[in-house]
Amino acid sequence: MKPNEGLLFLDGGMGTLLQARGLVPGETPEDWNLDRADDIAAIHRAYAAAGAGVVYANTFGANRLKYHGRHTLAAVVAAGVSVAKAAVGRQAKVALDVGPTGKLLQPAGDLDFEMAVDAFAETIRCGDAAGADLIAVETMSDVRELKAAVLAAKENCRLPVIATVSLGADGKLLTGGSVECVSALLESLDVDAYGFNCGLGPDQMLPFVERLARVSSKPIIVKPNAGLPSVVDGRTVFSVGPEAFAASVGRLVDAGAAIVGGCCGTTPDHIAAVAARLAGRTAALVPAGDRRTATVVSSGTDAIALRPHAGLVIGERINPTGKKALKEAYARGDTALVLREAVKQVDAGARMLDVNCGVPGLDEAALLDATIASVQGVVTCPLQIDTANPEALARALRRVNGKALVNSVNGKRESMDAVFPLVRKYGGAIVALCLDEAGIPPDSEGRLEIARRILAEGAKHGFTKADFVFDALTLAVSSDPDAARVTLETVRRLTEELGVNTVLGVSNVSFGLPNRTALNNTMYALAKRAGLSAAIANPALIRDEIDSAAEDVLLARDPACARWIAKNAEAGAQPAGGGKAATGEAKAEDSLPAAIRRGLKLDARDAAASALVGGRTPMAIIQEGIVPALEEVGRGFERGTVYLPQLLMAADAAGEAFAVVRRALARSGGQEARPSGRPPIVIATVKGDIHDIGKNIVRALLENYGFDVIDLGRDVPPEKIVETARKTQAGLVGLSALMTTTVGAMEETIRRLRAAGIPCKVVVGGAVVTQDYADSIGADFYAKDAMRTVRIAESLFN
Repeated sequence: MKPNEGLLFLDGGMGTLLQARGLVPGETPEDWNLDRADDIAAIHRAYAAAGAGVVYANTFGANRLKYHGRHTLAAVVAAGVSVAKAAVGRQAKVALDVGPTGKLLQPAGDLDFEMAVDAFAETIRCGDAAGADLIAVETMSDVRELKAAVLAAKENCRLPVIATVSLGADGKLLTGGSVECVSALLESLDVDAYGFNCGLGPDQMLPFVERLARVSSKPIIVKPNAGLPSVVDGRTVFSVGPEAFAASVGRLVDAGAAIVGGCCGTTPDHIAAVAARLAGRTAALVPAGDRRTATVVSSGTDAIALRPHAGLVIGERINPTGKKALKEAYARGDTALVLREAVKQVDAGARMLDVNCGVPGLDEAALLDATIASVQGVVTCPLQIDTANPEALARALRRVNGKALVNSVNGKRESMDAVFPLVRKYGGAIVALCLDEAGIPPDSEGRLEIARRILAEGAKHGFTKADFVFDALTLAVSSDPDAARVTLETVRRLTEELGVNTVLGVSNVSFGLPNRTALNNTMYALAKRAGLSAAIANPALIRDEIDSAAEDVLLARDPACARWIAKNAEAGAQPAGGGKAATGEAKAEDSLPAAIRRGLKLDARDAAASALVGGRTPMAIIQEGIVPALEEVGRGFERGTVYLPQLLMAADAAGEAFAVVRRALARSGGQEARPSGRPPIVIATVKGDIHDIGKNIVRALLENYGFDVIDLGRDVPPEKIVETARKTQAGLVGLSALMTTTVGAMEETIRRLRAAGIPCKVVVGGAVVTQDYADSIGADFYAKDAMRTVRIAESLFN
């Protein structure tokens, strides 16, 4: 879209309209593309007549991991696109609707990233062959899966790609992703438009559209629900009618939305009301916002904007150079040391972590990939991928969760030719070193000239200044008295003259001199004042402090560093990074609660084993170590300070500790480690719904809180749930549903449980379920997230 173009209208909900035409709980909506094509065509025609310029093919659940209908996947996708195109003709474009897999990706879940890419790719190839006009990735609740779907689209067709995510009321994805981290990733992957759908009504979306408008340079999409669902006379209805919906969507357009439609509960009447109210309005494409002035990097949950003078710290300690213990750990495949170091650096104040796995003789590509996945399981900050190996860089960039910083490129032609295409394809921001074939220029003008050439070459690949962070390069003042002064001048000129962000590895400046920490801190402080955006340093040691004598050294006012050496000779020449803390490798964290809180599985296992050897009883370990740690993490999740991946990693770490304790009890013939005398909990995703992310999370947490859980899986008919609850004498039944077309099966299951006279309580949850809806279908409890289910179980059985 271009400024002053009219708004683009999308269609509305599909599931509720299919239900109105006879879709029953448990029936696969995509099968109607072949079995009841006339009904699908009629819905598409109605939306086109209402003013929709784009209709979504009935293919939301059509991927190999979700679709289990009567036909082949290729057949239902081809029919979905073909039916839509025949129905709307030239009135509207047809989007291939690509929904989530229904599974959580590793390391939080069990689905491999490449398996997700392959599943999406198969659907996209079928849709492209059938004649789809564009790809619409929608209802994503995890940044990692969002990336997999967009990459699959980019790699398997040349169609425009749009993407929308589903936010909770807190403005977060299911896995904790923020509005800004979604924006950072999708901007970097260069989708054509993006925004939000499902999850919320139009009024609830407004503050998040306003936030997105501050960082997006693309057209913003909104497809809200028609309010919240409830049950009236046995039917699921939504609270916001067409006119009220249109008025609210108008406010979303005022906030910056340019492409608007509806999701669950909306009908052709809703879209017609929107089109009528907003007829003649132009797309107020927002200014590029922060993206044009800040370099943004992200993880799966957070985004960081680098800005001049911020001096944020990139932790440098996950780098085997000069670290024998880390090299040995990499060689034997031991991730514990790396994960402890990652946690320590974040605790010490690092905002990003540099990850380097360059050990001669090892498969760097595989090692870097595995290390990044492990590190992202225990910390939430963005990463800097540090490698000179193009194969390793490609694999890491492809699979890293979020938008990483790439360290690095330089002014050499071969370097730019190797790195730029990879970052263009997979997304990322680029550290650019001010050196080329001739080496490092001795003055600031030479370094700026290289920076200008890198920017010019980058522009040919579609990069802007915001995609780069320039390294002015730090050399030792012990060998070149002017080295620091030139570097500081280069930082200042890069900031003021070129308007770019800058980064430095500060510790090189003090090489060969005593009291390196003071020199490094002074260099950092001076560089920050000159405009430094980020420093690669040891966060435990770096401080914004200026020592006047160190300043004299750095600004070449202490010839041959003589006064500094005389003053500090007794301290001795410290190693790179300065001080004992910089070189001593991290000791094993022997605190079981701390290991669980951080999701350090191996440390939790070893700490539990050490506690047993030290004489603590198994039940003491559980009651004084494992359970309190889980409680603390659970409270953090409820406060919004801990995200879902960290919650699950903590549960896994607790599971490792539990396993050690249970084995010890088995050997001694002692009592069962988990509390006894409590009835089992039966959980299931209801009939017709094949999404099991939420259910699997609930199972993991309940089990690690000591509850006996019977997981019936997904697409479970009511009679099976009833029979299992009766035979096991379950005290609590948990039901999950994600789709509007399957919440009816949830109500039916509860009705059958009550009719059978089974004295269990029922808790329900899922993306389309609310407290009011839970009340209306007779549930005893509503759980907005997995931790709430744990709290309910505790209240019932503890």
